[in-house]
Amino acid sequence: MSDAILAVHFAGALVTLQDGGRVGHLRYGVAASGPMDKVAFAAANAALGNEPDKTAIEVSLGGLIVECKSGSVTLAIAGGDFMIEHAGAKTNGWVVLTLNEGERLSVRVGTEGSWAYIAFAGDVIADEWLGHTATHSTSGFGGGAIQTGQQIIVERADIREDREGQIEQPDFLPSGTRMRVVMGPQDKWFRSEAIEAFQNTRYSLTNNYDRMGVRLEGEHLALDAALSIPSEPIVRGSVQVSGEGIPTILLADHHTTGGYPKIATVISTDINVLVQKRSGHEIAFEAITPEAAISIARQFANDLDGYLAQVSIPRGNLQQRLMQQNLISGVVGFDD
Repeated sequence: MSDAILAVHFAGALVTLQDGGRVGHLRYGVAASGPMDKVAFAAANAALGNEPDKTAIEVSLGGLIVECKSGSVTLAIAGGDFMIEHAGAKTNGWVVLTLNEGERLSVRVGTEGSWAYIAFAGDVIADEWLGHTATHSTSGFGGGAIQTGQQIIVERADIREDREGQIEQPDFLPSGTRMRVVMGPQDKWFRSEAIEAFQNTRYSLTNNYDRMGVRLEGEHLALDAALSIPSEPIVRGSVQVSGEGIPTILLADHHTTGGYPKIATVISTDINVLVQKRSGHEIAFEAITPEAAISIARQFANDLDGYLAQVSIPRGNLQQRLMQQNLISGVVGFDD
């Protein structure tokens, strides 16, 4: 194995280095950060046989273009339906390929999805903060944003041709536009018509959308009375409502405390689908009980473990794959 050096020819906004996230620091005011879409991030790593939280590049709608200046490295791309160009070929993501010296890789916005992940068969050199490379976008702590003109060094870069090809996409994620939520903790302070509107009307994602959260457009949610609450903990998925009655869903780099009322929390399983939607897309909310949310989370964890285990199985090299196929059909006798 040797190092692979990649030159960044273009990097859009919010293209960052992320690992699985620095959990356990909320009490110190530090968000976990990590990938916006945890399933796609883990899938890209699993497809290479990596640990599921290994450092990867999170690509936003801004896109990324890199060139391999030296060495070779196998990489995996998963997430939104981005356009991938490599060595003169085009594909739509969810793929494992090898980037060789002199070749370019372009990851650009496609038909749908907001985030894609590039994992490497090797160790990306990145700064750590509190033991993790996950980038906190507002402070820049962690591995940091990828910048045009910089170099990315992958140590112990490996070529894993037995893993090249398409990555099976998960079939257990919720589909559609309905996001399941657990109501509260301040839902009782909203007017009854506000609760009804929240649960029965549709909201659009606005352009106010980054790794901290996404502001929604739709029915304003009026409080029943003036409400002043002390700042309290906030989690990923909290639906926080401003004084103007406008809801915002908090995401990977959310602040850890806040004084605005929170009408509900999007369950963790549905956030992976939510973040892949784009500005202008509509969503609706479905209230479920905490017990139902726990049951869904447990089933989701089981499904995810099984999926990652399946994706992580090597396909074999070209010769092994050919041996597994029936390349001859319709065999007839010599006299026929």
